[in-house]
Amino acid sequence: MSEIPPSPSESSVGNGVGRAGTIMVVSLLLSRVLGLVRDSVIAGMFGRNAFTDAYRLSFQIPDLLFMLVSGGALSSAFIPVFSEYWHTNRQKDAWKVFSAVLTIMSVIVFAFIVISGIFALPLAHAVALGKAKTDPELLPLIAHMSRILLPAQFAFFIGGLMMGTLYARKVFSIPGLGPNIYNIGIIFGAAVLGRFIEPGVIGMCYGATAGAIIGNLIVPFLVIRRMGMEFKPSFDIHHEGVRKVFKLVLPVILGLSLPSVFSMIMQFFGSYYPEGTNSTLDYANKLMQAPLGIFGQSLALAVFPVLTQFRAEDRMDLFRRQLDSTMRTVMYLTVPASVLMAMLAPQIVSAFFKQGLFKIEDVPPVALCLRLFCIGIWAWCLHPVIMRAFYSIQDTKTPVVIGTVTTGIFVLLILALRGPMGYLALPLAGSIAPMLMVVMMAMVLTPRIGGIDIKGLAQTLAKAFVGSLSVVVVGVIVANTSLGSLDQGKIPTLLITLGAFLVAMWGYYFITKALGMPESAYVERAMAKINRRRTASGER
Repeated sequence: MSEIPPSPSESSVGNGVGRAGTIMVVSLLLSRVLGLVRDSVIAGMFGRNAFTDAYRLSFQIPDLLFMLVSGGALSSAFIPVFSEYWHTNRQKDAWKVFSAVLTIMSVIVFAFIVISGIFALPLAHAVALGKAKTDPELLPLIAHMSRILLPAQFAFFIGGLMMGTLYARKVFSIPGLGPNIYNIGIIFGAAVLGRFIEPGVIGMCYGATAGAIIGNLIVPFLVIRRMGMEFKPSFDIHHEGVRKVFKLVLPVILGLSLPSVFSMIMQFFGSYYPEGTNSTLDYANKLMQAPLGIFGQSLALAVFPVLTQFRAEDRMDLFRRQLDSTMRTVMYLTVPASVLMAMLAPQIVSAFFKQGLFKIEDVPPVALCLRLFCIGIWAWCLHPVIMRAFYSIQDTKTPVVIGTVTTGIFVLLILALRGPMGYLALPLAGSIAPMLMVVMMAMVLTPRIGGIDIKGLAQTLAKAFVGSLSVVVVGVIVANTSLGSLDQGKIPTLLITLGAFLVAMWGYYFITKALGMPESAYVERAMAKINRRRTASGER
């Protein structure tokens, strides 16, 4: 059967998703680069020890607050409602919903921050139970750093709503600044403030809070005010749109979805293992998060307003086509990236972290955890796309139920595997669980939207792994020759790793093109665009 040609309106929307996706990819790529610079600075200045463990665990209490008030889901529940009013010429109602939700959540979040600050020490005991038994003198430090970090949550919650109004109006560049400013704040805290505070890890907490307030609160406020914000403090919980937002958020508050508690569970179980384990898991997890942010989250954020618009306009045929296309693109991009990361894990860890107090003997444990994380990268990247498909049809209950079930499976896997595997059970379980979650979500979503091309997605995944044979060949050559030596220094190792990535991806492109994968056309279009710019530049 020949493919149905897209309509002009669909082509326009598809181009819009492409442009939005490009903006988000660039923004999140910069964010991930800064994130890796941040972690490299942390590794070089502080290494992998009890203080860096305490720093990681200090985020547990703010993360617990974020989970209890469902910060991430709040903006995801708000965007479809705001977008529905906005795209049906009811802007006044859209701003009424924004005003009421922002006012109510400001009071709730502020109260939670005060309470969490008062009870930070007993909360630190609960979230770092392993350290409470083996290294109890760390608990006051964890509680102190948590109190410094708590005000940042206000910026994340309220800033998320303001950014939601920008996403609904398809403005993607400004929200992309938030994570970058946040990372710059942490880098400043580590490199500058950390030199004047003892222990130095406390400086990173001050930097993180300042970066969150500037990037997630002040910048979006200034932008939406200039674009015409209509905010009036309101506690109007009777407005239909306000009730709908909180109705969508409620299931998330009552659930324990895997993505929202994944890091907390990892750090909780990691606290039972020897000094440095929490840092090892976090360093590896941050590297794993790079493709998730660049490919999964960026495309999910870009496609979300479009899916919401299609749902509001009852154009479900375009909804399905756009969702299928986005999921295939995510798999096409993430599979080879995860294979290469697994093949060259020691080189990647060495390139980004080996300096200062992070010694060569710290590389193997982080690299091994990274390899285990890589197994599930494709599933982690698909999850935000499928989740936003549910949110687009204003169903937040189903993904939370599935995510909560998967969380239970994740914990059971850890308990079953940690006997023979120790702390390595954590990254392995963290790869198996998201694969189960994505499969269950896709199966449940299919009848809700009139069908997902499951067969096509499975073929894309299979062909992507076949195409990744080029990645395996390049990885084997680098890892087993002098090119893969960890004694070359950061810059040579980084350049060799980047070169291997480029060579492997060219091979991947040619194989997938031969396999007839339509996603390979993205590379052709990108190259054609570069050639046109070169030609235009030459003519000038």
